[in-house]
Amino acid sequence: MRLTRRAALLGLTAAWSLGGPLGRASLALAAAPTDKRFVVVILRGALDGMAAVVPYGDPGLATWRAELIPGAPGTEDGMLDLGGFYGLHPGLAGLHTLYAAGELLPVHAVAGSYRSRSHFEAQDYLESGADHRMTSGWLNRVVSVLPVGEAGHSPGGPALAVGMAMPLLLRGPATVGSWAPQNFGTPAPDLYARLASLNEADPITGPAIREGLRERGFSTEVLSNTTVDPKQRYAFPSLAAAAGRMLAAADGPRIAALEIGGWDTHAGQAKRLNFPLQQLSTGLLALRVGLGDAWRSTAVLVMTEFGRTVRVNGTNGTDHGTGTIAFVLGGAVAGGRVMANWPGLAQANLFEDRDLQPTLDLRAVAKGLLAQHLGLPPPALARVFPDSDAASPARGLIRA
Repeated sequence: MRLTRRAALLGLTAAWSLGGPLGRASLALAAAPTDKRFVVVILRGALDGMAAVVPYGDPGLATWRAELIPGAPGTEDGMLDLGGFYGLHPGLAGLHTLYAAGELLPVHAVAGSYRSRSHFEAQDYLESGADHRMTSGWLNRVVSVLPVGEAGHSPGGPALAVGMAMPLLLRGPATVGSWAPQNFGTPAPDLYARLASLNEADPITGPAIREGLRERGFSTEVLSNTTVDPKQRYAFPSLAAAAGRMLAAADGPRIAALEIGGWDTHAGQAKRLNFPLQQLSTGLLALRVGLGDAWRSTAVLVMTEFGRTVRVNGTNGTDHGTGTIAFVLGGAVAGGRVMANWPGLAQANLFEDRDLQPTLDLRAVAKGLLAQHLGLPPPALARVFPDSDAASPARGLIRA
């Protein structure tokens, strides 16, 4: 896929999606009249914030989830220390380099304004920026309220979705078209393999499907291989690298939205989290490399729809919860610390006797970035996040 610079200059928006059983990743880009870059990454499926950034200094942690705590900082495959109370999951080792450089700011005990534990509802609210369903996303409204820049292109100009879908986060008043490159929708070989396997015992469809696939060039080896390397399916690092290169172009887009799935860890969480965390870390570092010098003027917000339960369930996983983690990173970010009003993990402090108590509205984090990084005034923030007066913009997110 190739997105031309001219397309970006005209205010086009691009979306690129890939699917897989471990979750899907996608990329959307929008032009904006600013030299600053702003990126939003959605972690679909609800990341366990206390697994990503472990509050190992809280004495209640081991009471609820001893089997989910990585090794102590300084031990082999142990947590990476974040100042003596929090530790970064070893799968996020790449992000620890950003933390050491003052370019990563974990924001803990955060949640949206809603209290839904439904993925579908919560993701809608997360992307709409409200506690009810809207037809537009808050990032689309950001583009709409930015003033027209010196280049003269309007943020409400034509937009193009490249791929099969546009995330709600970027849907809105901008005119949106769609285009998909040739063979973009072709299923992966392992899907054909599963179809052949499901029909293998059928005397009519089994031989017919296998013969048809052979005629299209699928070998017996391919048809029998149902375990494709997950790294070939999980394309987030590739998408993030592409986003960085396009955002870095002098006449390229300035706003990007990415997403990565695979965070719904109801069972076997300790093992299942390693790979998506590594992919997230690798992808964010690839974004940084792709941006090059433009990284200095970039802020990234990584968010998820809700957290997970404090207690471990019967299958060594965690269920849908409330409070979680957000990450703010970029060359423009005042990082190198953890931002949190930690509520504590004593039973009396848990939300509804099961979840991490949220102490910060996620909209406050987003509003703080939009105000400090993109310069949006209060009236514009009110349009981006309606009925959000109670969520004052968080301070100190961007370097002075």
